Amino acid sequence: MTHVAGTAEARSYLSAGHTLRSWLFTLDHKRIAILYLISISAFFVVGGLAAGAVRVELIRPRGTFMSSEMYNRMFTLHGVVMIFFFLIPAIPAILGNFLVPLMVGARDLAFPRLNLLSWYLYTAGGLMALTAAVTGGVDTGWTFYTPYSTFYSNSQVTMTIAGAFIAGFSSIATGINFIVTVHKMRAPGQTWFRLPLFIWAHYATSIIIVLGTPVVAITLLLVAAERVFHIGVFDPRFGGDPVLFQHLFWFYSHPAVYIMILPAMGVISEVIACFARKRVFGYHFVAGSSIAIAVLGFLVWGHHMFVSGQSMYAGMVFSFLSFLVAIPSAVKVFNWTATIYKGSVSFDAPMLFAFCFIGLFLIGGLTGLFLASLATDVHLTHTYFVVAHFHYVMVGGAISAYFAGLHFWWPKMTGRMYPETIARVTAVILFMGFHLTFIPQFLMGFAGMPRRYHYYPPEFQMLHVLSTAGSIVMAVAYLLPVIYLLWSLKYGRVASANPWNATGLEWQIASPPPTHNFAETPVVTGEPYDYDDLCLAENAAADVSRGPSSTGATA
Repeated sequence: MTHVAGTAEARSYLSAGHTLRSWLFTLDHKRIAILYLISISAFFVVGGLAAGAVRVELIRPRGTFMSSEMYNRMFTLHGVVMIFFFLIPAIPAILGNFLVPLMVGARDLAFPRLNLLSWYLYTAGGLMALTAAVTGGVDTGWTFYTPYSTFYSNSQVTMTIAGAFIAGFSSIATGINFIVTVHKMRAPGQTWFRLPLFIWAHYATSIIIVLGTPVVAITLLLVAAERVFHIGVFDPRFGGDPVLFQHLFWFYSHPAVYIMILPAMGVISEVIACFARKRVFGYHFVAGSSIAIAVLGFLVWGHHMFVSGQSMYAGMVFSFLSFLVAIPSAVKVFNWTATIYKGSVSFDAPMLFAFCFIGLFLIGGLTGLFLASLATDVHLTHTYFVVAHFHYVMVGGAISAYFAGLHFWWPKMTGRMYPETIARVTAVILFMGFHLTFIPQFLMGFAGMPRRYHYYPPEFQMLHVLSTAGSIVMAVAYLLPVIYLLWSLKYGRVASANPWNATGLEWQIASPPPTHNFAETPVVTGEPYDYDDLCLAENAAADVSRGPSSTGATA
């Protein structure tokens, strides 16, 4: 049970000043989340357009409208923008910024000015990367592998790296803010095991960000320094070691997979509990699995390097650890399934997006086991199988969860409801379009089709055409929420404080929330996800509304 003392002030954060200056210099975590929503959505459009151009180009075996150099720049633009400027920041920067203080009963994050600075750093880094794209682009792929990135590439590598480097500090600032807020600003009575699983997921993600991001930042800085000053770190011509770059890069970049997916898992836990009307099965195990993923994620980077020349024994160890890190993810999936089992499930749009996440993430996770095995990875690495696996986890999983969270908390963020039927249709379209896009890529990869190739053998054309058709269906699923969510801001039905009848502190205040969240400090007196008592109250209310049955006795 959660008790919020006092009455919240009526003035919401949306009506606290409408000037551009009031938004650009705001210290309100909710407004900063909206600023992130706008800027991250813009980068998503750029990355999506680049992906669309790549798919259109691959309709024909000898290309459609690009040169090979332009094709390299286009898929690199897609990878850099989508990973560094959408997938990594999307859920933490938007939903995390908005909800973490509300869920722990705080009036704001621990460091409001640092929070605003993080948005400016993110925007500056993104604009620098886009400037590099329009002034020549970069053709190294999003991994910036040396020595190609340090010597051979004749593109804007340094400027792109500088953009990613700056954006990294934005992530570090957000991670520090979340960690301190969770430790020091929880409401009275909110012990660690009364925290929502959304908070556990963001706490674990913040640990990865703070420990891992400095490593990749220094690595990219060394690449830029070697490219500009010709010092010998990774370039063999100067006594460097290109495999060292892979070790440093993947030491961060595999945990970065969990930076993208752990917040998504936190969203799914909240959505499933609400729409199944049940406590999360095995709450303590689900919370602990987030920390386990954060720890084990730092130990598996070597499975990206099975064909790099590392020893067979190192490969065996990394293979074992890669199978081991799958266990905490499996715990979450099994516990979500147990939560749904015999629940009072309602198929609202957030729940459909959550089902979409589970289906796509499950396929992505299981196909990852093929890449974690030495025997099969040797044949599948650098093929379209890797592309499909990565997108099932990152795009299918993370974006489905992002949409689930956005639809779930949209009434809280804006005070408006969206058209439910169209949102449900969108979830179905996304699920179907995704499979049509990436199942053909699994087949191509299994048959040996290398990734990143501009030209390909004609026998793969039909699969590429199917994949491109699927990407068009996915584009429709991405465009529809833009239309109906913006429509809802003016024409949507006014949302109540708790339209889903959910538990949690964020649902105990007005929609949209007041400027300072809580007029008085809330007091937490019960366990999270107390849907048992809530369901009893709902059933009693339904019985009262129906009145006495035709067979019942009357007094």
